[in-house]
Amino acid sequence: MIVCVSVVGHQNNPLYLQSFTEADDALKLHHVVHCSLDVIDERVNNPKKTGLTLNETFLGLLYPTENYKVYGYLTNTKVKFILVTTDVDVRDADVRNFFRRFHSAYVDAVSNPFHVPGKKITSRSFAERVSTIVKSFGLGGAV
Repeated sequence: MIVCVSVVGHQNNPLYLQSFTEADDALKLHHVVHCSLDVIDERVNNPKKTGLTLNETFLGLLYPTENYKVYGYLTNTKVKFILVTTDVDVRDADVRNFFRRFHSAYVDAVSNPFHVPGKKITSRSFAERVSTIVKSFGLGGAV
């Protein structure tokens, strides 16, 4: 189950964070997302150590915690997507598919002529599209 998705700008400024839990875990999820930025920087700055190629956008499992697994994705413009899930057994193919669809939704949202680059994403249609992508996570079907 996906707990949280986040978009972080190239200067590590939060652009979007949506939580999908019933509990009031927003502060904890902000902390998890913030901690994952260090791991992303480590992987991007030391590609030989992590085995990452320069054109690879999917960063894979960033780190597991006691309750969550955190996955990362880096766009060509250095915008970071972070996925926090509670599932123990998540297939990389499902996560890659999620990020591909999430990236497409992001591109559509920032292509809006009324969106100011580098500012928070406040589009209601983007939030609804993200919710739809999250609901279909792991089902294998494209929406």
